[in-house]
Amino acid sequence: MGAGKLLVVGTPIGNLGDLSPRAIEAFRAADAICCEDTRVTSKLLAHAGISKPLVRCDENVIAARAAGLVARMEAGEVLAFASDAGMPGVSDPGQVLVDAARAAVVPVEVIPGPVACITALVASGISCDHFFFEGFLPRKAGERARRLARLVTVPGALLFYESPHRAAATLASIAEVFPAREVALCRELTKLHEEVLRASAPELAAQVDARGELKGEIVIVVAPPVAEDEFAEVPATPGARAPEDRDVALARDIEEALAQGKSASATAKELSQRYSRRRREVYELVLAAQARADGR
Repeated sequence: MGAGKLLVVGTPIGNLGDLSPRAIEAFRAADAICCEDTRVTSKLLAHAGISKPLVRCDENVIAARAAGLVARMEAGEVLAFASDAGMPGVSDPGQVLVDAARAAVVPVEVIPGPVACITALVASGISCDHFFFEGFLPRKAGERARRLARLVTVPGALLFYESPHRAAATLASIAEVFPAREVALCRELTKLHEEVLRASAPELAAQVDARGELKGEIVIVVAPPVAEDEFAEVPATPGARAPEDRDVALARDIEEALAQGKSASATAKELSQRYSRRRREVYELVLAAQARADGR
């Protein structure tokens, strides 16, 4: 058995000049490269003068292919994984392959690269001391409002990914829940037409709505709370829950996860990351909730 491993490779989010020498070295060392879109990765490899077999591993197929890919690494192959842009695993299907490799005790090596959400946070000028990455919000207005209302108590900046055609609707929801906060919309980061718009939540929502549909990849950054009493000022959005104490919100999320049939370990892993709590602590809360549900 050879020394197989998984190389998780960060790639440019727009500017090909951000492809690092170490990333190029990793691609050259790989026996094959797993990627979201073979067309996107082919262009990146051509830029670096590299030709390698490509394996499509987008969100629709990666779970089904993970076992076979792990078997190849166990047999001694070195596989690389690249997202279409940025760091694999950050709002990206690559996490599935990383989890499968680690479960099989296959070495995983991360080659750092650009990350859109962190680039946007710095570009926005909003405080970076504490932040929470949410990824994509729900598409439906009611679900989006409920999720935003539950983020009111997060004591830091909030980072969201959004598609161009939903940006205006998302900003309108943010303006309803966070009317007193500054918000930045960062678009086409590192590219020729990079743009950062920043204003109060209502002002930015109106500005973007007036412009019509935007183009390019978008990151939205919401500033942290500015006053302890801000939570009481959030308007009652139709269908939205009132902001909750974080312990109460965590307990609710545990109950919902268990009701959906999620395992205790999976629930603890997900919620410990969401609430920035120790996994063991959350795991014990999950077990206690299970015991109550079982009537023990």
